[in-house]
Amino acid sequence: MATVERFPASPIGGLTLPFSEAVRVGDLLFLSGNLGHLPGKLELVPGGIVPETRQALENLGAVLTRRGLGFGDVVKVTCMLADMSEWAAMNEAYASFFAADELPARSSFGTSGLALGARIELEAIAVVRRD
Repeated sequence: MATVERFPASPIGGLTLPFSEAVRVGDLLFLSGNLGHLPGKLELVPGGIVPETRQALENLGAVLTRRGLGFGDVVKVTCMLADMSEWAAMNEAYASFFAADELPARSSFGTSGLALGARIELEAIAVVRRD
């Protein structure tokens, strides 16, 4: 049986969150959904889908960095959009975070609403490479 290691989410805006920011199972790290909120605050970056996508990826990147990983280790991303008509704009911001030869598998779907009124939420799976 694979070892499971949980990494609790840090409080945001004084709220203790009822989930782990990431869970490691064997060589896989499952990252919880990330919004385009300012670090440590319950406040979205202004400007809509493009800045929110960048901030959500920066927030996801911070979780990866805390675990000694980077975007090159990400193998799957799930994108949840409040409005699928913003898919193309999201793609432009998203693509700048990944090397062209290291693009992860990805799914995108529309939702009927996201926390904080966000335009996007991103979750990911990364591979923990052995030394």
